[in-house]
Amino acid sequence: MHAHLGDRLVVESPSTGVVRRDGEIIGLHHEDGTPPYDVRWSDTDDVTLVFPGPDAHVQHLETEADDTPSGTGTVGDDTAASRTSANPGDIGRRVAEERRRRGLSREETARRARISPQYLAYLEEQPSDPSTATLFALAGALDTTAGSLRGGGVDRPPGQGHALLHPRLNDLDQEECRRLLSTHGVGRVAVTAPDGRPAVVPVNYEVVDDAIVFRTRPGSVPAAAAGDEVAFEVDHVDEAMSQGWSVLAVGPATTVTEPDAVRDLARRAHTEPWAGGTRDTWVSIRPTRLTGKRITPADQSARR
Repeated sequence: MHAHLGDRLVVESPSTGVVRRDGEIIGLHHEDGTPPYDVRWSDTDDVTLVFPGPDAHVQHLETEADDTPSGTGTVGDDTAASRTSANPGDIGRRVAEERRRRGLSREETARRARISPQYLAYLEEQPSDPSTATLFALAGALDTTAGSLRGGGVDRPPGQGHALLHPRLNDLDQEECRRLLSTHGVGRVAVTAPDGRPAVVPVNYEVVDDAIVFRTRPGSVPAAAAGDEVAFEVDHVDEAMSQGWSVLAVGPATTVTEPDAVRDLARRAHTEPWAGGTRDTWVSIRPTRLTGKRITPADQSARR
């Protein structure tokens, strides 16, 4: 039998197949994944050292189907590779940030949550789906809530999380600004609306030949950008890590009217406008000024 942190140990009757008990493997005692295991049982939340018998098998985290009842199966090459790539999931990133914010080591946090430091490292460094019991144990250890660790409050405006203790605000050069604008996404265009009032409107945009382009309807607020110098802003806030960036482009906006250019833009578009409906008026913004800021921890480089 071989297991990884986060796998599920299932104990069932060999004759009926009825599950009697299952739990999350939160601690290994051998590097090759052989027993015994520290298991947090789903029915009691208790953590015990388990030497699995013949009625037990391992359910690997990445697959819905479990191993053979004998438990002799091993994780395939693709699964093993996915475990070694450093690509933490959102829960792991939030756990790591909360732990660092409180000045707790992995060892202390693991002790408080009654899990192994190795399992905590796995949660923080790999995509994972901890059990509800483990999530509540971590929330208690970090003096937060399971909902917060899951990303609760996603409908709130960004920026309500904790500020960095030692933030660094860095100016971005134009090359980095262009890279962050990327080729498409959602940005905000600041215009004077047809009624003469200022407005800021989100639009799906593309970047084509260094121009920012978006689709809209004739007479709409975004269409009012044409013929004026406008501001276009794109940003990203990583609430879990209390950091992010913002890019501002300023330049004249025009309506694209040449039929071949319109067809080319429609052909190259990555997405349909989220607002729906018929939106076949293309507006192009040619930035004459491109600036940006990034906020990071003071001990982290301005970045890549």
